[in-house]
Amino acid sequence: MVNYTFTNNASIPIMKNIKTVLVCLILFVSPSITFAKENLSETEKLAATAQVWGFLKYYHPTVAKGKFNWDEELFKILPKAKKAENKAQLSQIFIDWIDHLGKVGKCKKCNQDQEYEYFGKNFDLLWMENNKVFSSELTEKLKYIEDNRHQGKKHYVTQSKKVRNIKIKNEIDYKDFNWKDENLRLLSLFRYWNIVEYFFPYKYQTDTDWNEVLNTMIPKFLYPETETEFHLAMLELIVSVDDSHAGYFSKKTNAFFGGYWISAGFRLIDQNAVITGFFNDSLATIDDLRVGDVITKVDGRGVWEIFKEREIYITGSNISRKKYMAFRSVFNGNTESVQIEYVRDGEIYSKSIRRYLFEEFNYKKKEKEPVKILDGNIGYLNMGVIKNKDVEEVMKALNDTKAIVFDLRNYPNWTLYPLAYHISSKKNNFFKVTYPDLNYPGKFIWKEGRQSGSNDGLKYKGKVVILVNERSQSQSEFTAMCLQTGDNVTTMGSQTSGADGNVSRINLVGGFKTGISGIGIFYPDGTETQRKGVKIDVEVKPTIQGIKDGRDEVLEKAIEFVGK
Repeated sequence: MVNYTFTNNASIPIMKNIKTVLVCLILFVSPSITFAKENLSETEKLAATAQVWGFLKYYHPTVAKGKFNWDEELFKILPKAKKAENKAQLSQIFIDWIDHLGKVGKCKKCNQDQEYEYFGKNFDLLWMENNKVFSSELTEKLKYIEDNRHQGKKHYVTQSKKVRNIKIKNEIDYKDFNWKDENLRLLSLFRYWNIVEYFFPYKYQTDTDWNEVLNTMIPKFLYPETETEFHLAMLELIVSVDDSHAGYFSKKTNAFFGGYWISAGFRLIDQNAVITGFFNDSLATIDDLRVGDVITKVDGRGVWEIFKEREIYITGSNISRKKYMAFRSVFNGNTESVQIEYVRDGEIYSKSIRRYLFEEFNYKKKEKEPVKILDGNIGYLNMGVIKNKDVEEVMKALNDTKAIVFDLRNYPNWTLYPLAYHISSKKNNFFKVTYPDLNYPGKFIWKEGRQSGSNDGLKYKGKVVILVNERSQSQSEFTAMCLQTGDNVTTMGSQTSGADGNVSRINLVGGFKTGISGIGIFYPDGTETQRKGVKIDVEVKPTIQGIKDGRDEVLEKAIEFVGK
C-alpha cells in the first residue's frame, strides 16, 4: 500500500487528481454502477409501468381477486413513474406500490409438478430482469410474486368451459371516453397490450417482438395531435398482433380510408389491382370498367406503394390475407371521383372514375348452388352453403361420382365431422390445441384434439379435392384440416388466412371491440397453422388472363387433376 503525504499547498490539487483516477477506475471496472443514476426515457418509464401494472393485475393474489380498482391504481402511479429520473427512483416507486397491495403469502400449489405439458414458445417474463430499468430488489419482488401467484377464480379473466379460450370480464368500458384524456389513452394501450401478453396463444409469432411493439406505440398514444391519430394508433396496435381474427373499426378509421367506393371489386396481383367483378353493373358500365382491367396507379401513385404505406392499418395473419383485406385501402376516399391509370389489352389508359357511398350500389351477393355435378361425373360442394342437416342426403346423391370437390374458399357451416365420416376409413387425429393456463398467465397447455372419421370402413371411394385460398379462415381452415385426414384427399389452391382457433372477444376502452384467436391450433405433428395456413398439396393461383376470361382456374385444375 502506498502512503501519500500532502503539504498544505499541494494537497487540494493532488486530492482532485486522485479522485478523478478513482472514479475512472470504478467506471472502467464496473460500468453498471452508473446505471442507477442514468436517466430513463419517458418511453422506458411508461413501458416499465405497463409491464408491472399488467403483471400485478394477473399475478398478484390480492389484485387478481379484484380487491383494487386497478384502473385507478394505474392513474395514481403514472405521474409518480413519470417524475422518476433513474432506475433507483422508478424501482422504489414500484416497490412501495407492491408493498401497499398487501403481503403475499407462500403458495403451496404453485411449485407442484403439473400433470399437463406446457407449450414452450409463448411464455416470456424476461422483461422483469432488465437491469437498466429494474433494481435487483424489484426484480426479486416480482419473481417472488410469480412463484407465489394467485390461484383460482380470477376477477378480470375467465375461460369458456369447453374450448378454454379466454373471456375478459369486469373491465370498465368508459363509453363517455374523451380521446384527449391521456390516462385513458394509456389505459387503452396498457390493457390491450397485457391481454395479448398473457392470453394470446400466438404472441411468439408476431413480426415485431411484443415488448418492442409497446415501446413503439407509447409515443403514439401519448402525443396524438388529433382524434383520428389516436384511433389509427389503436388500429396499428391491433394490426401488430398479425392475426386475421383481430380487427378494429371506428368512425374515425372509416373516415380515414374514406366512405366513397369505386363500383368494382379487385384482387392484388403482381403489385397491381385487377378488377374481378362489380358491386353494381350499371354504375361500372358508366365508367367503362371491365373485368380484367389492370389498374396500376391511383391519383398518380402506384397501387403497391399505396398498399405498403397503409399495410400497418390492414389486418391479416399473412400477406395473402392482407392483400384480400385491402378492399378499403387502395381506391376508397372522401371525394366522389378518383383518377386511375390502367392497362387493357396491352394499352395504357388514364381516366377519372366515379366513387359512391356503398349503399348506393344496392349490392346483393349472388346465391350459389350448394351442390352440382360437373363434367366428367365430378361432384361439387359449396361448403359455404351446405348445412349439417344436408350432408347425408348430399353424400348419398354423390356416392357414384368419380370425385368430389369440397370448395372451402368461403366460411363453412360446421359440416366437417359428418363429411369426414364418409371419406375416411378409420378414425384420425387431425389437430392438437394449446389453451391458456389462468393460474400461470402467459403459459399455455397442450391438449389432444377431437378425432374425426369412423372405423366402419370407407363410404365414399372416389377422389376428394379440397379448394382453399386467402378467404379460407378459421372454421374453414379447421374444416380443411379435418377433411385432409380422408383416405384419398388432395388440397389445392393458395395460402389460407392463417387464423385458426376460437375467437376471444375483447371490449376496448371507449366501448370499441376487437378480438384475437383464443386458442392455438396445430396439426397432430405440431405443425403451426396460424399465420402459415393449412397444408397445400398443389398450389394454384388465379391469373390476370384467367380473371379476364371469367374462369375459375383453381377449380379447373381440380377437374384436370381428377381426370388424370
